[in-house]
Amino acid sequence: MYKFGYYDQICHTVQMAACPLLGANQIGFEPSCYARNIEVSSALIFQAASLIIDIIALFMTVIMIFHVRSKYTAVGRKEMVLFFYLYFLMTVLDFITISGIIPIASPVYPYFVAGYLGLTSAMCWCLMLNGFIGFQWAEDGTAVSLWSFRLTSLVIFGVMYFISIATFKGIASFTPAHPIGLFIVHFIFNPFCLFVYVILQIILVVNTLDEYWPLGNICFAVVFFIIGQCIQIFLSNKICDAIKHYVDGVFFGTICTLLSVMMIYKYWDSITKEDLEFSVGGKGNVWEVKELLNEDDEFAPYAGQAANTVGPAGVSFANTNSQYNTNSQYGGYGQQGGQQQYQQQAYPPY
Repeated sequence: MYKFGYYDQICHTVQMAACPLLGANQIGFEPSCYARNIEVSSALIFQAASLIIDIIALFMTVIMIFHVRSKYTAVGRKEMVLFFYLYFLMTVLDFITISGIIPIASPVYPYFVAGYLGLTSAMCWCLMLNGFIGFQWAEDGTAVSLWSFRLTSLVIFGVMYFISIATFKGIASFTPAHPIGLFIVHFIFNPFCLFVYVILQIILVVNTLDEYWPLGNICFAVVFFIIGQCIQIFLSNKICDAIKHYVDGVFFGTICTLLSVMMIYKYWDSITKEDLEFSVGGKGNVWEVKELLNEDDEFAPYAGQAANTVGPAGVSFANTNSQYNTNSQYGGYGQQGGQQQYQQQAYPPY
């Protein structure tokens, strides 16, 4: 039975980085079923399958950051890339804490777990602030907008970091036996930020965009996130027993979190348009010429028209896309001085 403010049942179901640091005793909580460990160079590696997904997530995050940064004129580009930076750092700490690279008995382990939890809250907060960008509460890319993101995210990180360390160490009124402060931030504050972001994006799409297709990306992000959390909290033990301890709910939760972040990127990419006039990206654009320009225009070569060039022996060449009518003059070929030249022949009107 899940009780508000307690991690007992959750930690008995799914392996979480904070579980060994919580509880009334000194050994913390251990899940009843968890994925197999593997031995690499006499070192035990936990959650090997989940670590592979973390590595894939790091590569995908780098790709998404590159594409976001390459959209030089997109609205909220610098603010959104901060969210992906936080997700990248969070994935790195998840990789370190859950794999056993830093042993649970190590004195620095609680500080890395606190950093992971702090980055998780800061990432959710940053995503929520990105939801307000489309409403122009501040000009995107300006110092006001960027520093409001950075400072408030840093404050959220600091608050969650302090709550985590105070809970693990039993400082002040915090205690690992009843980690209600950690529980509220982790299971109420973070989902609330995500909920606000989703609602803001629905309002933005419905009121400002001509098409509703981007809502599909948001729906997929929400579905993936909910499925991942439900699998971890409610179905981890059943999956672990059914698959003979090869993977557990952490594996599927990590995959669903990655898919949710990718859908958020896809949504942002679908609602942001680049101003091609000022775009300096390396990718070429396919242009469609609607009107034929005059071949005598000095700017014609830049519009896809061939400029008049002079070849050997004063021969003039022209390559145009002009349409000729019955009054046009056509060039004919003649022999003069052993060289071929273009000659103009005027045809009389009919």
